[in-house]
Amino acid sequence: MKNTALSHIHEALGAKMVPFAGYYMPVQYEGVNAEHETVRKAVGVFDVSHMGEFLISGPKALELIQKVCSNDASKLVDGKAQYSCFPNETGGIVDDLIVYRFNQEKYMMVVNASNIDKDWAWVNKHNAMGAEVRNLSDDYSLLAIQGPKAVEAMQSLTSVDLSSIPFYSFVVANFAGIEHVIISATGYTGSGGFEIYCKNSEAEQVWNKVMEAGGAFGIKPIGLAARDTLRLEMGYCLYGNDINEETSPLEAGLGWITKFSKEFINAEALKKQKEEGVTRKLVAFELDERGIPRHDYEIVDADGNKIGIVTSGTMAPSLNKGIGLGYVPVSFSDVGSRIYIQIRKNQIPATVVKLPFYKG
Repeated sequence: MKNTALSHIHEALGAKMVPFAGYYMPVQYEGVNAEHETVRKAVGVFDVSHMGEFLISGPKALELIQKVCSNDASKLVDGKAQYSCFPNETGGIVDDLIVYRFNQEKYMMVVNASNIDKDWAWVNKHNAMGAEVRNLSDDYSLLAIQGPKAVEAMQSLTSVDLSSIPFYSFVVANFAGIEHVIISATGYTGSGGFEIYCKNSEAEQVWNKVMEAGGAFGIKPIGLAARDTLRLEMGYCLYGNDINEETSPLEAGLGWITKFSKEFINAEALKKQKEEGVTRKLVAFELDERGIPRHDYEIVDADGNKIGIVTSGTMAPSLNKGIGLGYVPVSFSDVGSRIYIQIRKNQIPATVVKLPFYKG
C-alpha cells in the first residue's frame, strides 16, 4: 500500500485509514454525517492525492485526446476543463476523467486512482500519432477544498480572485506561499469549491495553510466516505459502481459527453446505439419507505421479478432518506416510475426521480 504525502497528518488527526486503490486513505475522521454536513454548509478539505495525472503535450496532443476521449476537446480554450470518458472497443467505458487545457500543445488528464495503470496502458496503446505523454501520478498531490465557504475561506492564500474562476475553469497561480499551483473550480460534491494540484513536496505546506486560513470558517478534514455520499446526492457516476467496462456512456446518461461530431474509439457502434435506442438506463430513485439501498441489491418489479441492480446507494444525510442509482429496462426509466428494492426479505417501494437528489 502506498501513502500519500499527507498520510501521516491524517493518522495524527485520528482518521480511520483504509486501503483504497492501492493507497492508505482516510475514510472518515469524526463521522460521515458530520463531515458531509460540513461540506454542505461550510467548507471541508479532502486529500484525493491518489488520483492520476497524465500530461499530454506536443503538436499531436489534441489528436490523441480526441481519439481516446468521447467529449470534443477541440471546444476547450486555455484555462478550461472538460468532463469526458474513455470508451472501450466493446461499448463500455475504460474510465471517466477530466481534461484540462493549458495551451494548444499542453493538456492534462485526471483519471481515477484505481484505473491509473489501465488508463496509462490504454492511452499509450492508442498513441500511434506520437503525442508526448508523461505519467505524473506519483509526483503530484491533490486537495479538494469543497463547500459554500470555500472561496471566502481560501481567498487570503492567493492573489487570484477566486470568485472570478468559473465552474470547470482553472488558473495556474500562487497559492499558500507556493508558485505555479493549479487552482481548479472543479469537485465532485455539488457544493462548490476548488481542487488544488501541487507537487508532493509542497503538499504539507499547502494543507497546513489551508487548515489555518479556513479555521475561522469552520474548515475540517473530510474522508472518502463523505465524498461518496456527497457525490451520490448529486447523482455523479462513480467508476466501478455506476459505470464500468460493460456500461455504455449512453446507458449511463452520459450522452452529453459523447460527441459524434468527431471520430473516437468505438464511435460508430455508439452512434448506432444512439440511433436505435438503449434497452436499459441508469436511473435515480428515492425510497418511499425507510430503508437503505446498497450496491448490488436487486431492483424488482411489482411482481418481484428482478429487473436490475443498485449500482450506488446510501442514506442521504442531506435528505434523510434512502437514495440510489441503478440500471433498469427503459420501460421503468421514466421519472415517477415505481420500482422496488430488495432489502433482505422486504421489497421496499421506490420512485424514479430526476437528478440531482440534493437541490442545494
